[in-house]
Amino acid sequence: MMEKAEIFKKRIKRFQELLKRENINGAVIRTLSTFVYFTGTKWLRPSLLIPAEGEPTVIVAKGEGELFKQRSWIKNVIEFQKTEELMANVTVWIKKNGFNTIGMEFSIERDAYILFYELFKKLNPGVEIVDVRALSMELRMIKDEWELEKIRKAGKIAKKGMKVVEEEINPGKSELEVAAEIVRELMINGSEEPKVYVSATPRVHAEPFRDAEIREGKVVTVVIGADWDHYYANMSRSFPVGNINERAKLALNAMEEAYTKAVEFTKPGIKFIAVERELEKIYREKGLIDAYITGYAHGVGLLIEEDPITTIVVPHRAMEVKENMALAMVHAPLMIPEGAVKKEDTFIVGKRLEKVT
Repeated sequence: MMEKAEIFKKRIKRFQELLKRENINGAVIRTLSTFVYFTGTKWLRPSLLIPAEGEPTVIVAKGEGELFKQRSWIKNVIEFQKTEELMANVTVWIKKNGFNTIGMEFSIERDAYILFYELFKKLNPGVEIVDVRALSMELRMIKDEWELEKIRKAGKIAKKGMKVVEEEINPGKSELEVAAEIVRELMINGSEEPKVYVSATPRVHAEPFRDAEIREGKVVTVVIGADWDHYYANMSRSFPVGNINERAKLALNAMEEAYTKAVEFTKPGIKFIAVERELEKIYREKGLIDAYITGYAHGVGLLIEEDPITTIVVPHRAMEVKENMALAMVHAPLMIPEGAVKKEDTFIVGKRLEKVT
């Protein structure tokens, strides 16, 4: 862990520079992915306190302190026995240091609960709360080589999972049965928190249903998120089942064309929206523009979908592609009655795109 410690220390230092730039005294990090980004390990119910100057502190449940120290570079660890002690420790940290502005990540991610936010406000009525998600993502969007190696490894695992799909897509099988076999393969190969979506019906992101069956003449789409050492690679494929109609064939061919165009056009310096318009031209010419869900690319890293998220955050479409981004594309599917049509791989942006799935 000592060798890796310098990586995380540099991240903390850069984040502290951003806090000072924004006149924020410190940050209380509860979102799991950012907690991992700074500490090097995942943890249930994490609390990481980062002052704009000085050493960070982690708060864990009683009895967890020593194990946490073995898995992280941070040695300033406080234990709590009761939930109210957790909040009390945060409040004491703020008051002891005289902080009046505190950063939090406004997120839907695990452990970033609105309950914690509301309780924090009651206990710290004079403290201004600022959303620092944009600051942490400013760092996380550009990957270092250590992170990219994790994503490459995750990509190899994702490919193994997709090999299983080719054997499992058969009429009569449920989405859940197919997903179970994929998850098993991913976990056996070291993916600790795989994300698998199977859609035998037209759904953009399909949490697999036990009663949704694969049927002849339909298109089944499988989305795999495989992680290695907490870093993800994202891969999607669409599988025609038996004889499909001309509309489904048209959609599959259009997706292939859009995929090729996206890979050709996505490079450092270009704006995502410029590529998006090229893909829209293809779908418009094919008569499929009404089936297209906008947003062709998103970042991949400690989350299967993270900044830049052109699929969700509209302003991100105006952002420029930068070197050392890890991007999943073509993310947006074509939604037709026969199914959701999609082809997606994870790429590392350099002078040329490096495909890792």
